[in-house]
Amino acid sequence: MSILARFKDIMASNINALLDKAENPEKMIDQYLRNLNRDLGKVKAETASVMAEEQRSKRLLDECIADAEKMERYAIKALEAGNEDDARKFLERKTEIASKQAGLQSAYDLAASNATQMRQMHDKLMNDIKELESRRSMLKAKWSVAKTQERMNKIGASVTDTNNTASAFGRMEDKINRALDEANAMAELNAAPKDDLKDLAAKYDTQVGVEDELAALKEKLKNK
Repeated sequence: MSILARFKDIMASNINALLDKAENPEKMIDQYLRNLNRDLGKVKAETASVMAEEQRSKRLLDECIADAEKMERYAIKALEAGNEDDARKFLERKTEIASKQAGLQSAYDLAASNATQMRQMHDKLMNDIKELESRRSMLKAKWSVAKTQERMNKIGASVTDTNNTASAFGRMEDKINRALDEANAMAELNAAPKDDLKDLAAKYDTQVGVEDELAALKEKLKNK
C-alpha cells in the first residue's frame, strides 16, 4: 500500500485513543514512535517525487497556456494585416492547444492534490512525533509509578495474609488454653472430696502425742 493510499488512516489516527487502548503504554509509545518515523521516512521519500511531478505538470500547463495566448496574438496580427486565412490557421492551432490544455489542467490538479496530501501527512506526522516525544517521559514515569504501586499493593496483600494467619494462630492458642482450663477444672471436680474433720483430728492427735512424751520425761526425772 502506497503512502498516499494510507492517507485517510494516517490522518484519522489519534495518539490519545491508541494509548488509552494499550495494555502497556510504555511499549506502545516506543512502537508507535517507530511507526511514525517509518511513515515519515516514506512521506519524505515520496514528497520529492510528488512535488517534482506537480512542478512538471505546472510547467507543461503554463507552456500550453502561453502557446494558446501566442496563437491568439498571431491571429490578431494576421487580421490586422488583412490575412484572414492566416488568422484562421492560428485560431485552429489555438483550438488544438486548448484541447491539450484541458488534459494538462487535469494532470496538474491531480499532482497538486497529491502534493497537498503529502504536505498534510508530513505536518500531521511531525506534530504526532513531536507530541509523543514530549509526552513520552511523562507517560513512562506515570507507568513506572503505576507498576510500583501495583507491586506495593501485592506486597500489602501478602502482609495482610500474614496478619490473618497470625490472627488465626492466636485464635487457635486461645481455644487450646480454654480447653486446658476446662480440663483442669474437670479434673479438680472429679477429685475425691477433702475431709476437713480428718485433718482436724490429726492436729489433736499430734498434740496428745506431745503430752504423752512430756509425761514420760517427768516420770524419768522422778526416778533419778
